[in-house]
Order: sequence, then structure tokens, then C-alpha cells
Amino acid sequence: MSGPSHLPPAHWNLDSIVSGLREARVAWRGPRGRLREDSGLREFPSQESLRQIIKDLCGALFPMRLGPIDLREEVEDFYVGHTIGAALDALLHQVCLELQYVGRHEHADPADTQRRAIEIVRQFGAELPRVRAALDLDVTAAYQGDPAAHSVDEVLLCYPGVAAMIHHRLANVLYRLNVPMLARIVAEIAHADTGIDIHPGATIGRSFFIDHGTGVVIGETAIIGDRVRLYQMVTLGAKRFPPGENGELKKGLPRHPLIEDDVVIYAGATILGRVTIGKGSTIGGNVWLTRSVAPGSNVTQASLVSDMPDCGLGG
Repeated sequence: MSGPSHLPPAHWNLDSIVSGLREARVAWRGPRGRLREDSGLREFPSQESLRQIIKDLCGALFPMRLGPIDLREEVEDFYVGHTIGAALDALLHQVCLELQYVGRHEHADPADTQRRAIEIVRQFGAELPRVRAALDLDVTAAYQGDPAAHSVDEVLLCYPGVAAMIHHRLANVLYRLNVPMLARIVAEIAHADTGIDIHPGATIGRSFFIDHGTGVVIGETAIIGDRVRLYQMVTLGAKRFPPGENGELKKGLPRHPLIEDDVVIYAGATILGRVTIGKGSTIGGNVWLTRSVAPGSNVTQASLVSDMPDCGLGG
């Protein structure tokens, strides 16, 4: 039987494929006024670059746990400074790309764009100590909230909920600094890696813990208080999406739940709309909830069924 070396040369008809892909690009770009970019260069931020930036920042935030394997404590500050400097330099390029993309039709002064980008990155860097302090509380909450956790080091190294929160707290800073595309890319890196989908615009308080985590969804305008715990497959979503005058969905409206302090939401629960879950409440597994509940409530499937009106269908 002949091996691969005896196969006849393959002909892929590359000219036709390239031509077809060019036609598809033109069909996409034409209606959007993007048939020819001014510079001819790539205009979008890079997911690959942001993945490396976030990896470096994770190492700088937790150097002896997420930093290089051969790092010694006596050079910890040097490593942190060097790594953050390189990460912020790389982030500056990505911020410039987003600002240039947003202002591509406004013919903004490149020097002004550079100044704005530098200020954004400077503010982002200044937030890193606050981010580290918030993450310490998240790690502690995970350790205290899971009887299977043997140490805070195990939690930081192993738990997908903690990894998702590292990304979210960094992405949320970018979101608040008005570079939402970069923020969303960072959030989607965590989503791909952990199965936890947190929009970077979500506001999340102190000591937040997602146990197990797979399938958790937290929407853009959700507001979560302190010491809240979620389990896998929880959705904090929108109930409806009102269209605007042009038929597209309205953007930025408050449409996700408000979760007050000390709330526990068990696996599979779905909470939709701008409703409030009162302080200290417990939401049971697989509950579907579209109304507010008072502080201290204990909501289960059985309690929801008992609240439903008699529809006259009983035997």
C-alpha cells in the first residue's frame, strides 16, 4: 500500500477560494462604510495580546502563586514592577487601537488619542492595588464558603470562580475607563476558560464567591452586594429587550437584577429583570424568578407554586 509520499499533488483551487473570500469581505464592509481603511492596517485590539497582558497581570497581582515557577521572594518587587511595566506598555497599544477604532470617522489628532490612551492606562495601573485587595476578599470568601477547600492557595490556583473574578475585576476597571471592547475581550477570555460569563459592566461587591461556576451568567447592569454566593448554572439576566426607533435593541438600560448583601443563590436558579433580591435571602435551586423578594426571604420551587393563583384546573 502506497504511503503519503506517493499521493498525487493536491490542487486546492486557491485562486477561487481567495476571490470568494474577498467578495465576502467586500459585501460585509460595503454597507458599513469600511471598504477601505485610511491606514490599511489592522484596526482592532488583539485577543491574543490581551490574553498575555492578563496572564502577566495575574502574575504581578499574585507573584508567588501565579508568577513564574522559579521566582524568589527577595526579587518579588523587581518582578512585579518589571512585569506591570511591560503589561501596561502592551495595554497602551491595545487602548490606542480601540480609541482609533471608535474615532476612525472623526479624524482625531493621533497625538490627542495617544494622550487619552496614556491617561487611561495610567488610571488602570493605579487601580491594581485596589483590585488585589478586592480579590483577597473573594479568595477568602471562597475558602470560607467551601468545606472542600483545604487552603486559600488551593482556591486561588484551582477554582474557576476565582479565575473568573480576577478577569472580571480587571475588565470592570477597563469598562469604567470607557474602553468597553477591551473589557469585553478580557471577560470573554474568562468565559472561554471557565464557562462563567460575567459582563464587564456588572457591579460586584466584596467577598463574592461562585462555587463550581459552570454556566453562571451575570448581565451588564446587574448589581451585586457584599458576601453574595452563587452556584453553578445561575443566571442573572434580562426579562425583555425593548427595541428602539430603528428596530435595534436599546442599549444600556437597567435590565438585570439587584442582589443585596448576604444572598445565596443555589444551582440552576434564573432571576430575570430589574428585580431586587433582599438582603439575607436564599434562592433555591432551579427557581425561576421575575419579581422582587423581601429581605430574609427563602424562595423555593414549592413556595413559588403555593403563591400562584388558582386557575380552576384542579381535580
